[in-house]
This record gives sequence, C-alpha cells and structure tokens, in this order.
Amino acid sequence: MYERKIPVDLSCPLRLTMSLIDSKWKSCILDELRYSPMRPSELHKALPEATPRVLDMHLKELVEDGLVNKTVYQVLPLRSEYYITELGKTLLPILDAMIEWGEKNRELFDKKYGKTK
Repeated sequence: MYERKIPVDLSCPLRLTMSLIDSKWKSCILDELRYSPMRPSELHKALPEATPRVLDMHLKELVEDGLVNKTVYQVLPLRSEYYITELGKTLLPILDAMIEWGEKNRELFDKKYGKTK
C-alpha cells in the first residue's frame, strides 16, 4: 500500500477528508457504488481509463478506510462484490456538489481541454 511521505495534518478537517478521496479514481468508485454493489469486473468496465492494478489498489484502500465493504461469496468460481458503506454514503453529498459544480462550469473545461461533450 502507498505510504505517505508527508503525514496528513490531523488538525485540518479538509485535509483529513481529502486524504480519503484524494486519488483520481476513489471518488469515481464511490459514485459508481452509490446505486448498487458491483463486482470488480463491473467496476473495471465502468472505469476503463483506470488500470486494473490502480483500481484494485484504490478499492483495497477504500475498504481499509471503511468507505467500501467487500463481500466474498464462497462459490466456485469465487465471486466478490464491493458496496458503499454508511460512512461512504456520507461523502455522496460532497461528490454531488463536485458533479454539479463541474456541470455548471463545463465551459472552463472546454477551454482547458477542448470540447468535453
């Protein structure tokens, strides 16, 4: 697992929150899991730009942080699903605000990256 070179500032609530969702894919994973549990292969299909290694690493970190749970079904072949926890659901209003802000300011991204939709 990734080990931070600079410790998180425990006195700053913003930095604490960002330390949980600071990667490019963690917020996307939480957003995907908001509606229903998903198998790893479904998450890989939903987020094809993320490499499987990175996605698996972030899922593991989200589980360790208590934002996502993993259920392993003892069937052959082995099957597992990830689902968002109650704690993870408390981050959804923050993600919704970020999504809304991005939609309202799409012209900024169009100017910076070219046409986005």
